[in-house]
Amino acid sequence: MSKRSLLTCALVLAAGALAPDAVLFAQEPAAAAAGNTEVLRWSIITAGFALSIAAGLGALGQGKAVSSATEAIARNPGATGDIRGALLLGLVLIESLVIYVLLISLLLFFFNPFVK
Repeated sequence: MSKRSLLTCALVLAAGALAPDAVLFAQEPAAAAAGNTEVLRWSIITAGFALSIAAGLGALGQGKAVSSATEAIARNPGATGDIRGALLLGLVLIESLVIYVLLISLLLFFFNPFVK
């Protein structure tokens, strides 16, 4: 990793650690605060981690796919159409996995199955 990437990661982690917890510990309405606040809190945290991991690894996969396709086109310019088609299909499938995780995260945020 470059120094710039390490510095960026360190700054993001420091900002997350030093951020005020006012939103996380905000008071809920009396009916919703009956008992499942801890489960709700952890489901939101888990959904956030899942989305960040999926987005990060999806971006790495897309970068590797584009890099490999560019090298393949440079080696064999005659196969550009076939390579481009396979690349677009692969990028769509990678991005769909990230969108599925986003959908599940949004479902956990708004339609939490753990709250009665």
